[in-house]
Amino acid sequence: MAARQRDRPGLTRSPLPDAPTVHLFDAHVYVFRAYHSMPALEAPDGTPVGAVRGFTATLLKYLVETGATHVGVCFDHGLESFRNEILPTYKSSRGLPPEDLEPQFALCMEVARALGLRVVVQERYEADDLIATLATGLANAGADVVVVSSDKDLAQLVREDGRILVHDLARSTTLDAARVREKFGVSPEQIPDFLALVGDPIDDLPGVPGIGARTAAAALRAFGAIEEIPADPARWAGLEVRGAARAAAAIEAHREQALRIRELATTERQVPGIRARLSDLAWPGGDRATVDALFERLGFGPALRDRLPRWRAPA
Repeated sequence: MAARQRDRPGLTRSPLPDAPTVHLFDAHVYVFRAYHSMPALEAPDGTPVGAVRGFTATLLKYLVETGATHVGVCFDHGLESFRNEILPTYKSSRGLPPEDLEPQFALCMEVARALGLRVVVQERYEADDLIATLATGLANAGADVVVVSSDKDLAQLVREDGRILVHDLARSTTLDAARVREKFGVSPEQIPDFLALVGDPIDDLPGVPGIGARTAAAALRAFGAIEEIPADPARWAGLEVRGAARAAAAIEAHREQALRIRELATTERQVPGIRARLSDLAWPGGDRATVDALFERLGFGPALRDRLPRWRAPA
């Protein structure tokens, strides 16, 4: 990543003098990725730790390559959130995580804390909401924010002024506002409307039947938001949409559903109890005694530990 930073303005610098870049990790994405990419490993006591080791390696690599000074690692609180109160089937097809993965989430939090990173988790809310609350507040205060995630939902956080970007580690790609438009055909703020029209099977969110990405994007570019899309197909004249009459009728018939799904697809940017303060996210480095003890318990060797680029000064 370091060799490509100059091609992605904003990844490691802020547009305002003396305002640091804040890096916000969507932790669950990378815990699951580590689980599926790493071989099965066990700690000396038999606890599965393959995902923990992969997640730790990902964090350390990112810290080294970016030189990050302010970091938040955001976790989902559990399997359900306030969205399940609105739509009980939300994410219902995912089921429980594999039995050997379940205990590794808490260990990933423990590792992040030992490394000196701020761990953020809140009951009833998803990591997306915590990231949205922090990113919005920090950007409004003048900081540059890089959201580290492959979750397309988070494209809605990207700002036109470049202060919030979304970086996908696996693809080594960074979304700014122009790239969001190129990828989805809509502006960042229209992403929830877009997902409500096309649906999101990963989150078990139904879309409007017969409405694909091209039709949804064209309608939103022309009319702005779901509630503004006209039922009269004559007003669709000039749009590059096949079957405008059918599309207009489908959206009209499912408008209330789409508005409810948009609510679910919209990140919460004011999570109670979450304060967007730079000082809370400053990374002092890892505590050597804590890291040594934890890594020994997990069976991680010194080679992994020694990748940490910053250690907290002894008291």
